Amino acid sequence: MKQLVWLFKWLLKAAIFFTLFAFALNNQGDVTVHFFFGTHWTAPLVLVVLVAFAAGLLIGVLGMVPRWWRHRRAASRARQAAATAIANANAESNKPPMAPPHGL
Repeated sequence: MKQLVWLFKWLLKAAIFFTLFAFALNNQGDVTVHFFFGTHWTAPLVLVVLVAFAAGLLIGVLGMVPRWWRHRRAASRARQAAATAIANANAESNKPPMAPPHGL
């Protein structure tokens, strides 16, 4: 069963690759992208589409970076607060040290 899933994954990857490859071969015509102040760029259509996709991906990742940083900071604070609470509880009860809860 594992080999069948592995084979299916590779067939799906190959189908996606050949579809994109056929798209690239069918769109080799030159297009002109007009920018501001009369500047322009002439390149194959598939290259323009690839650059637009990469730029969108980069903008999306850069837009998520502040949230990722806030999330990491909040997780670090929660981990630190849990460790402090466990240390305080252990100090008050004179019991052997407790392990922190899983996942914190």
